[in-house]
This record gives sequence, structure tokens and C-alpha cells, in this order.
Amino acid sequence: MKWIGYLLLATALSATVARTAEPPNVVIIMVDDMGYGDAGCYNPESKIPTPHIDQLAADGMRFTDAHAPGPLCHVSRYGLMTGRFPFRKPIKWINNAVIDADRMTIASLLQQAGYTTAMVGKWHLGFFEDEQFAGPLRGGPVDRGFDSYFGIRASTDIPPYFYIRGNRAVVPPTGTIKANQTEGWSPIQGEFWRAGGIAPDLKLEEVMPRFTDEAVTLIENHTADKPLMLYLAYPAPHTPWLPDDEFTGKSGAGLYGDFVTMVDHQIGKVIAALEKQKLSENTLVIFTSDNGPVWYDSDTEKFGHDSQGGLRGMKGGAWEGGHRMPFIAKWPKAIKPGSTSDRTISFTDIFATLAEITDSEIPPGQAPDSVSFLAELKGEPAPPRPPIVLGAGRKHFMIRSGDWKLISGPESGGFTKVDREALKTQPPVQLYHLKDDINETKNLYDVHPEKVKELLAELEEIRLE
Repeated sequence: MKWIGYLLLATALSATVARTAEPPNVVIIMVDDMGYGDAGCYNPESKIPTPHIDQLAADGMRFTDAHAPGPLCHVSRYGLMTGRFPFRKPIKWINNAVIDADRMTIASLLQQAGYTTAMVGKWHLGFFEDEQFAGPLRGGPVDRGFDSYFGIRASTDIPPYFYIRGNRAVVPPTGTIKANQTEGWSPIQGEFWRAGGIAPDLKLEEVMPRFTDEAVTLIENHTADKPLMLYLAYPAPHTPWLPDDEFTGKSGAGLYGDFVTMVDHQIGKVIAALEKQKLSENTLVIFTSDNGPVWYDSDTEKFGHDSQGGLRGMKGGAWEGGHRMPFIAKWPKAIKPGSTSDRTISFTDIFATLAEITDSEIPPGQAPDSVSFLAELKGEPAPPRPPIVLGAGRKHFMIRSGDWKLISGPESGGFTKVDREALKTQPPVQLYHLKDDINETKNLYDVHPEKVKELLAELEEIRLE
């Protein structure tokens, strides 16, 4: 089992990295459906002002080869929370708590390490819930390692819409809201939301600022007796795109770009709160997005803005635009400002990284697909990451091994538009060498049959493990 050998080697070498004497605070900011090419620090030609995200990159390390463990909201979050590739478990989140009670999370890991753990924002990993949402919502954040939680079940276009504090609805969704779409965009873009129940105290345009206020309050009220772990999961710039008036027209990418600018502004408030409380110096801030954007070629042509930053594909797919994500880490005590890393990492790797930082032991069977990148953060040598595997759609799997990438089907899956007739003439498998062809334009299936055979065998081994 070659890939298990990689893991053992990585673990052995990472254990030699000197740990920080004082564990840092940890703030993970995950945005929703934001593309690799939206922020200026990833795309100099971006039409969207993102000064606060750009400043994070200037103050920390910008990863250029970081990947969501799945190209959709719920699967990506499962991988982040558990250090486990989401294809290993059916992710059915409606009226179901996806994370099993005996599955350790990054929150329970840090809780055991003496941290105060808090989550604000979009959960999207399910609860055991009743139809009226009047009783406790079991199996959510406070049952999976978080001391406190304030947020919403899923996206702000998936009803019912209501706030949750701890494990109960703040106000049940007793009202109703009609569906909405925006002229000039596709049916799933713009100010799109679905009809359904809504709580009287929730307005969709206020959700993101409300989460910022909650996060800032947590930071301001934090005491120094324990380190803080805050997971802030914004439900934006996922639809509905609802920028405040002050951001309207601030970008060159229409409603979407204006909303991304507002997201950047909210992130700036959180970073400012850390600085105000004098927590910045020993706080590890991680910024990323859960998956790629819903941004079509026609949008790029219309606005001259490439949300994917030159990558092929979009949300839901196996092509790079669906899962290669902006990923920035800032930690003044350990990370060199303005640094860049081309190391291949997955969100699953955050688990092992936090375990190494806090000198925590990961129990057998937990976080099986997590490899620490602490050495990379500190600018120290580390072995290559073992292969990454993700599922896309119902049929496709992707394996990434070094510079090679294989997709086990002729398309990408997800939201990308495809010509079904043209697919019939395509090879059954896609093989790309990303160092030479990051845009995935040259399928090398016929050129390197031995590599296809090797990666298919490796994919099968990891899937069956």
C-alpha cells in the first residue's frame, strides 16, 4: 500500500518539527462558492477589490495548490471537520447528522487540547431535527466539539431560514418567503433563493453581517485563560448575491463581484478585531473557500472577469476550477510574511496540522486522510503529500498524485455545461500533467497508458481502504 507508506513517512518527518511553546489561537474563515481567481492576490486581472484578503496574503503564506476535499458545500465541510475524504461516507444532510458521534472533529481535537471552541455561520452537515424545529437540533456543532454555535442549517437559498444558537432555533421558521430570481443571470445566480419557511427575525441580506458581529463579539469577549478556536463559515458569496448599498457598483463583475467585495469587507472587520484585542501575533488565521464558483464562460465574456482564474470547470466538478481553492495562512510567530507555497494540500490536512501544533495525538481510525503541513508553514522541508482523492457528481472520481491528475470519466461532473454528443467520442478517462497543463487542455490518456493504469490502481486501492 504505497500511499500508506507516504503517510507514515510524512508523520515521522513532521514529528521532528519544533512545536510552538504557546499554542496559537486558531481562526478558520471559510467563504462559500468563491473562485480561485476572485481575489487580487491570486489574479492580478481580477475585477473585484479584495484589499483585506490581499493583505492576509501579504502578511502570511499563499498556497497555490490547495484543494477542497469535495467540490460541493456539504462534502467539503465534512472533509474539513473530520480529516477524512468525504467519498468514504454518504453525505445526506437533510434531517440527518452527517458526522457520527464517535468521529473526532477539529473542534473536539482542540477542545481536548484545552481550547475554547466556537463556530459561527453555515453548518450544512445536518441535524436530527423535528418538523417544527421547536425541540433540540441534535448532532450539530455543539454535539461535535464546539462549545458554542450561532448560525444556520445550510445556505441562504435553502429553506427553512432561521438562526440557531447552541442546539435550538432562536425563533422557529413560522413565516414564509416566495422564491426569487434575478433577470440577466442564470436561474441559480443573482438574488436567487428558494421558497419556504422563514423566521420572523431573519432577513437574508442581514445574515452575513450578523455572523460578522457574532464573531467579533466572541473575539472581544475572549479571555486569555484558554486559547480560542473560531470557525467562521460565511454563507457567501453563495447565492443569493445581496450586497449592501455601499458595495453596489464597487466591482467590475456585476452583482457577484459587488457581493465578493462585501465579503472581503466583513473579513476585514474580523481581522481588525483580532488586532484590537492584541491577539494577532499568536493567532493562526486560515482563509479559504469551500468549492469553486458558479461562473460560466458567458459571465467571463460579459464582465472580463475570470472567477476561476484560468482554471477549467466550476463548482461541483472534478476539473481544477471546482476544487482548487484560494488558501491563505497567517501566523506572525511562525509564517514568513509574503511567502508562497506550491505544496499540494487538502482541507483534510488542517486536522493533522492542528494536532501537531497542539502536540495532540490523533487516535487510531480518526482523520485517516490528514497530513500535517506545519513544516511548510514554518518553511521547513517535508515529503510530498500522498495522493488526494475526491468524488465529483455520481460517477466521477479524481486522483491527484504529484503533478499527475486522473479523472475516472470523460467529463467533470457538477455544474459545468457539457456537450453530451461530443462526450461519446472522448476517451473514457482523463489524464493531465498539471505542471505543464494546469488548464487541463491536453488529455494524455493515449500518450501515457502506463500512468493511467498506475493511477487507476492507486485510486482503487485508496477507495477500498
